Amino acid sequence: MMEPLTIALSKGRILPQTVALFRRAGLEVPEDLDESRKLILPSADGRLQFILAKPVDVPTYVEYGAADLGVVGKDVLLEARRNLYELLDLGIGRCRMCLCGLPDLVWRTHRVASKYPHIAADYFRDQGKQVEVVYLNGSVELAPLVGLADAIVDLVETGRTLKENGLVIHEVIAPITTRMVANRMSFRLKGEAIDRVTQALQRVVGGGDSC
Repeated sequence: MMEPLTIALSKGRILPQTVALFRRAGLEVPEDLDESRKLILPSADGRLQFILAKPVDVPTYVEYGAADLGVVGKDVLLEARRNLYELLDLGIGRCRMCLCGLPDLVWRTHRVASKYPHIAADYFRDQGKQVEVVYLNGSVELAPLVGLADAIVDLVETGRTLKENGLVIHEVIAPITTRMVANRMSFRLKGEAIDRVTQALQRVVGGGDSC
């Protein structure tokens, strides 16, 4: 029997959508995958094996070959800068990477707070603007309110948190969706199995783009 294809899935808000998408595509997924506390779950037919990881870790598992495929947000890929093949836009987990701040944004400190320092630095470099990027892991919206930074670069889904804190979007840096990525060696050695999974998902996604 062939070695199963190992797929790293992102735990958290996109996991239920990912599981539903795989099932709609006719791919064998363990019944309790989105509820189980197990971190490695084989499919009943033995063709697939799923590992559950934090989103920020998925590109690492895939790049180093611990997983053949990964499902992860484009924001994580842009920030991680891993050497992977991006195969498919799954069209779920839609949000935007945005530059946000107070309505009357004034550059006083020339600091920008973000959970995504690479994305923020790349954006301002492209704009030809020199800023200091301050890394924060949570409650990034607080930074402009207390004078830590003039603005933030962060994911925006509904915009509710921004609105409740008196912040607005000043620019959309990039649209973000969930992507299917592949290990480069696996793509060559397990191409047939990877194509089977990718094509099944492509049929369900429909409007999603092959990357």
